[in-house]
Parts: sequence; structure tokens; C-alpha cells
Amino acid sequence: MERTEPGLEHTVADGVATVVIDNPAKRNAMTAAMWGALPVLLERLAADPAVRVLVLTGAGDTFCAGADIASLRDPGTDPQALAVAAEEALAAFPRPTLAAIRGYCVGGGSQLAAACDLRFAEEGASFGVTPAKLGVVYAASSTRRLVALTGPATAKHLLFSGELIDTARALRAGLVDEVLPAGGLDERVDAYVRTLVARSGLTQAAAKEFATGRDDRDAYWAQQARRSGDTAEGAAAFLERRAPRFTWTTGP
Repeated sequence: MERTEPGLEHTVADGVATVVIDNPAKRNAMTAAMWGALPVLLERLAADPAVRVLVLTGAGDTFCAGADIASLRDPGTDPQALAVAAEEALAAFPRPTLAAIRGYCVGGGSQLAAACDLRFAEEGASFGVTPAKLGVVYAASSTRRLVALTGPATAKHLLFSGELIDTARALRAGLVDEVLPAGGLDERVDAYVRTLVARSGLTQAAAKEFATGRDDRDAYWAQQARRSGDTAEGAAAFLERRAPRFTWTTGP
């Protein structure tokens, strides 16, 4: 069925939730309704034990060209607050997240991509952080996340100028983790997320939490490891030369 309204599509299959930003008439720009819907959708997917990995992508040949400015001109709407809330919800998603990027990844699109754990891009994609073009003050949390990925010099270049950079520079700067040739993105993403689903969710959840700087839960995760039996299973599978069957799910 042809879509007539912009929105967020999602599917869950084989442990992978795929969320698609779908507003192709405006290069998948995010409307106010879409910004508001994303945290709700993420909360629902986080509560689904069948979801082991989340992939965020855009419909067609564009990831996301930012915010749909026309939909955000209502005086009762705070565009930046909506974008930051969606970004933070994505960053807080408890399982691994990956942005699969084609075409434009600009403005609010770059916020969403930066909030994912990993970013794979197809050759030819363009990246830009554009608040200076609109007189918008980029949120402190968003700025810190960008600096953590690219370092302060590149973050300042992107924020000060709003200029677009190509995939080669984005890869050098740390803004993306892999660049794939044209036509190769889907195959690589599919293979990579299958690998993630086969690995220990316990390890991934603890690593994601620790990577954010939290340092007060070593005892909690040690307890989870003892209760789950995943460490013993991993060792047994290694010695028996078979694939491990990890069983841990989010603990109480």
C-alpha cells in the first residue's frame, strides 16, 4: 500500500527491529508528529524481548534531511526539545543500535545517527550539522555526543559552518564506522546484525552501559552473569567448537 502521510515504519524479524523514517517527499525530514512518536515507539521495542538489535534507516535513497521546518512553525511547538527528546530516547535504547545511512544525513538526521551506537554509510552519503543555518542553539547533550564521536575540532567545524562533508571525511572523523560501496549497504548491515544477534546480549548490555560512563554497576552485572549461565555456556561452546546458545534477557 502506498503511504500518503509521513511517519515511522517498523518491523521486527529474527531479533532485529528496523525503524524506517518515511517522508520521501521531503527527503525523510522529521515532522513534529514523527519526533514525538519516536520515543514512544522505542519504548515499546525496548520492552519486546524478541528485539536484540535496532536498525534505524530512511525510506528510499535518503536517511534524513533534518526537521520538516514547515511542520514545526506552530508557536506551541518547541522543535529543539522534540528533537532532543527523540535523540535521548534513541541513545538510551538498551540494546545495540545501528544507523544505516544513504544520501542526506543532515540536521536532525545527524542527531539521530549520532545517538545510535554505530553508523554504516553508503558511499555518496552527505553529513551536516546545520543549526547555524537556522540560528538554533544546539543542545549541550547533542554537542557533547558529537564531540565524543569526532573530537572538538571537527565538531566545531560542523557546528560553526553547517557545511556538508562526504563519507570519506565522515569516516576519518569518526562520524561513521564503515563506508560501503553503492549497493552494498543492505548486505553488510544484514550480515552485521546477524552477528550481533548471535552474540551475548549480556555482554552487549553491560558494555553499552559502561561505555556511557556509568561505573557503579559492576556488581549488578557480575550478578547477572552468574545467574544467566551465559559465561559458562560461552566457554563450553568454545571448547566444543559449536555456536553458543546464550539465554540472558534483561534482568529485574
